[in-house]
Amino acid sequence: MKISIITVTYNSASTLAGTMESVLSQTHSDWEHIIVDGASTDGTMDVVRRLAPRYPEGRLRVVSEPDSGLYDAMNKGLRMAEGDAVGILNSDDFYSSPYVLASIADALERSGKEAVYGDVHYVDARDTERCVRYYSSASFRRWMMRLGFMPAHPSFYCRCEACRRVGDYDTSFRVAADFEYLLRALYIMRLSTEYIKLDCVTMRRGGISSSGFGSHRRILKDHLRAYRKHGLHGGWLLDPLRYIVKCGELMAAKLR
Repeated sequence: MKISIITVTYNSASTLAGTMESVLSQTHSDWEHIIVDGASTDGTMDVVRRLAPRYPEGRLRVVSEPDSGLYDAMNKGLRMAEGDAVGILNSDDFYSSPYVLASIADALERSGKEAVYGDVHYVDARDTERCVRYYSSASFRRWMMRLGFMPAHPSFYCRCEACRRVGDYDTSFRVAADFEYLLRALYIMRLSTEYIKLDCVTMRRGGISSSGFGSHRRILKDHLRAYRKHGLHGGWLLDPLRYIVKCGELMAAKLR
């Protein structure tokens, strides 16, 4: 099974090498890495050029040009994908082990499901060995999307045929187009899925969805828009409940 990995970059020179190294370390042998750069000015493309010779022929595909933001770039990557399944690996994240893609491919082939997902964990941006939050998707159920929950997006790998049916990320959403995309895929279209008990991705805190109170307020606003888009009511009351669970996860991480 060929897996397409999409990495969106913009001025990611300080972290992209770790992302690319983690792809190169995977034991699964059938993959392509698509890097969609938004015309970076900080040496991001120098990092790509330095590591490109280590990729087997035809495994790295790169485009660098202005775009309209993160989700526009993700859509470009989805349209470029030629694999049997596709997932997102952000430019400041990296795979948590060399066996992630092998486990994803095995789960998709064994289960016959349209998509699989697992766990991720967040680390301090200055100390990637220190876990500050473990995000498990084990308890996720479709109905929980009405409470604002979703599987860990960086662990979500979907068959390309199903992705084409779901469509693009809606770029009108400022920070939570990933939630609207999964709401559409899992709750509205009801793609068949399977959970993998696997820590898939290590994420540095401080990204678009983890940057303080202001970002959470914008996320909530986007969630409410997503519910309205799909004719779902009551989100203003139900969605904020997920922060109780988030607090529990943060406390658990501190006790580790």
